[in-house]
Amino acid sequence: MFGWFRGDPKKKLESQYAAKLEQARDAQRNGNIQGYASLMAEAETILQEIDRLAETVEKNSD
Repeated sequence: MFGWFRGDPKKKLESQYAAKLEQARDAQRNGNIQGYASLMAEAETILQEIDRLAETVEKNSD
């Protein structure tokens, strides 16, 4: 009944992913290569979570 109150977890993860990519870009532009690598690793983790969530949704829709 109150499902519309809950946010879409995929949208939340996608916004976090986009924010990490921006942070990584800024770190790279400032010459912080270690920070860039760390932020890209975090972004990759978020992307994997998005993929896992998408697979779960596909399995539940079948």
